[in-house]
Amino acid sequence: MTEPLPGDFGLTKIRGLAGAFVNFGQWFVGDFAPVQHALVYVGDGLVVQAMPSGAELIRLEDASPVVKWSTGLVELKTWQRLKIRDEALHLVGTPYSFLDYVSIALERLGVRPRFIRDYVASSGHLICSQLVCEAYSRAGVELFPGTFPGDVTPGDLYKLLKELEAND
Repeated sequence: MTEPLPGDFGLTKIRGLAGAFVNFGQWFVGDFAPVQHALVYVGDGLVVQAMPSGAELIRLEDASPVVKWSTGLVELKTWQRLKIRDEALHLVGTPYSFLDYVSIALERLGVRPRFIRDYVASSGHLICSQLVCEAYSRAGVELFPGTFPGDVTPGDLYKLLKELEAND
């Protein structure tokens, strides 16, 4: 496996009740994937990840083992990598909200009221996959052009990498 570079994102499995909850949610909305969590590699063996206690900067070795990296699949210039890294670091401390999961489920089921999407967009809260998309978006890299970053799941990121692999 290629070593990650700053700005790459990784996808992991989560064990226990939290992983089962995310797994069920992804299955329920038709987005099942073998991963339940996403993080951004910022270099020097460190990652930024969204957690219920807020986004944190931790050592990669303390994170859940990465199943798949975006390394070599999402083409990034050096300046983009550095900007993604900086933006991910800027997101450390960002609050987390379980309402975002409800919003995603309602969107996928086609019954989300506009006020819930607007609240999620304005709250500043981020779950893991949203943090990845937000760091990339702030750096000018749109992983899902035309898609509200608040609607992206770890499963969406996984499918993106599988598509990029298939086209490689």
